[in-house]
Amino acid sequence: MALPLPLYEQKEIGPLESRDGKAFTAVIGLGEELVAQLKAYSLNQEDSELQNNSSDFTRFGEGSYESWYAKERTPFALVDPENGKLAAIAWLGPKPLGLDSKKHLSPEEQEQYEKKLESGNWHTISFRSYPEYRGTGLMKGFAKLVIQEYKKHYPHAKIWAITDRSNPASIRLSEALGLSIVSETDKGRVTMAEQ
Repeated sequence: MALPLPLYEQKEIGPLESRDGKAFTAVIGLGEELVAQLKAYSLNQEDSELQNNSSDFTRFGEGSYESWYAKERTPFALVDPENGKLAAIAWLGPKPLGLDSKKHLSPEEQEQYEKKLESGNWHTISFRSYPEYRGTGLMKGFAKLVIQEYKKHYPHAKIWAITDRSNPASIRLSEALGLSIVSETDKGRVTMAEQ
């Protein structure tokens, strides 16, 4: 199987349990039903944690999942098999260490972006869980499973993430995944990477 999978294709990659023993199913790729749930979660203005710590409102709520998917991102989902609900999502994809989204770059910077992408073998990771499932001890095991599966396909990938100092849970999770702080802006944006 090559990554990313074709659009709207998903495959089960294994079971996972929460701290209290509740069973979940991890999948690679998102089918149309999970994409619809992702969009609904992203538009939920009552989820202040998601709205304050991600760009998902713009990325998936207002934006097109299909356009995002075309950027060579590989999504993974954690699904509650009792009701088919999306409990958490993570994605990885090639992206130069610490660089902003390519769309914000000038043509000259985009050319440098491509050169850095080819030479660095850096892949970004992003992850989040949804309100009903937060605090249940799912994310560490899920994120580790995701990275393990992704590295089967990209064995030389070096993983990095961007978070905010104001999101200590994300920093702790990144540290648990073996990422360390490599830079921080004066605005509290933190870049964490494998060493």
